[in-house]
Amino acid sequence: MEDVEGRVAFVTGGSSGIGRGIALAFARAGMRVVISGRRQEHVDESLAEFAAAGLDVEAVLLDVTDRDAVERAAEDTERRFGRVDVLVNNAGIGLTGPIMAATPADWDWLLDVNVKGVGHGICAFVPRIQAHGEGGHVVNTASMAGLLPIVAGLYSMTKAAVIALSEALAIELAPDGIGVSAYCPGPVHSNIAGAVARRPERYGESGYALPPAAFLERARTQPYMSYAEAGERVLHGVRRNDLFILTHPEFRDGVRDRFETTLAAFPDEPVDEVRAAAIPFLTSHTAYAPEKRNPSPRSTPR
Repeated sequence: MEDVEGRVAFVTGGSSGIGRGIALAFARAGMRVVISGRRQEHVDESLAEFAAAGLDVEAVLLDVTDRDAVERAAEDTERRFGRVDVLVNNAGIGLTGPIMAATPADWDWLLDVNVKGVGHGICAFVPRIQAHGEGGHVVNTASMAGLLPIVAGLYSMTKAAVIALSEALAIELAPDGIGVSAYCPGPVHSNIAGAVARRPERYGESGYALPPAAFLERARTQPYMSYAEAGERVLHGVRRNDLFILTHPEFRDGVRDRFETTLAAFPDEPVDEVRAAAIPFLTSHTAYAPEKRNPSPRSTPR
C-alpha cells in the first residue's frame, strides 16, 4: 500500500505515546485519520499537537474493552468518510511484574485490553475494509516483549498472542489485498507505564505496586525512541507491507538466541515422511517463504 494519500485510518490508543506518533505519521502522509483514547485530556493534547502541525485529525473517546462502542466507532468512521482503509489496534496497557504476583483481576484486565481489545477492532473494522474491495492494512501493536518474554510476565503473554494473531490474519486476508503487520517496538517514550495507575474500578485490586514517581521521571531521560520516530516506522512498514515491523536493532541478537534455542529443541531424528505428507498445512506456509521477505528496512525517516 505504497500510495496512502487520502486513505482513511483509525488508530486506537492514538491519543498518546506510540499511537499519537502513528497518527502524526499517517496525517503527514496525507491520510485521513481518526484517533481514539480513553482520557479527554490526552485527546485534547493530541489534537492540539496535530493542529499546531497543520494537521486535521478527528478524535473519539473509546474504551476498546467495550465491543459495542468499538462497533459504533467503526460505523461513525465509515459514515463520515465513506470508507475505512487502515486499522491500527494500538491501545494497550503495560502492566508488568512477576506472573505469580498477579491477581485474577490483573489477568482479566490485561487480556480484556491487550487481546480482546484487538479482537474488537478486527471484528468491527476489517469487514468494512473488505467491503469496498480495494485492499487496505491492519497494524496490531505487540511488543518486543512478545518475542523476548524475559521480564514482562503476563504482558508478554498478551503481546505474543497479538503476534500469532497477526500472522494468522495476514494469511487469511492476503487474498483480499489486505496486509497485516505485527508491530513490535522496543522502548519508546510514552505514558504506558504510568497509565496503569488509572485502572478501572471493575478490575479490582492488583498484585503489582504502581511504578514509583522516580522511575517514571527517570524514564523520561532515557535514550528511548521518540513516539514520532516510532510512528514513522509504522508508516514505512505499511507501505512495504511488512509482516513484522521491528524498530530496535538492539534486540536482534537476543531474538536470534531465542529462535536458535527453539530450533535446538527439535528431536535430532529423521522426518517421518508419511506423517509430514499428511500435515503440510500445519508445518509451513508460503507467507514465510524467502521470496516473500522484504529486505531489512533502511533509512527510515526520523
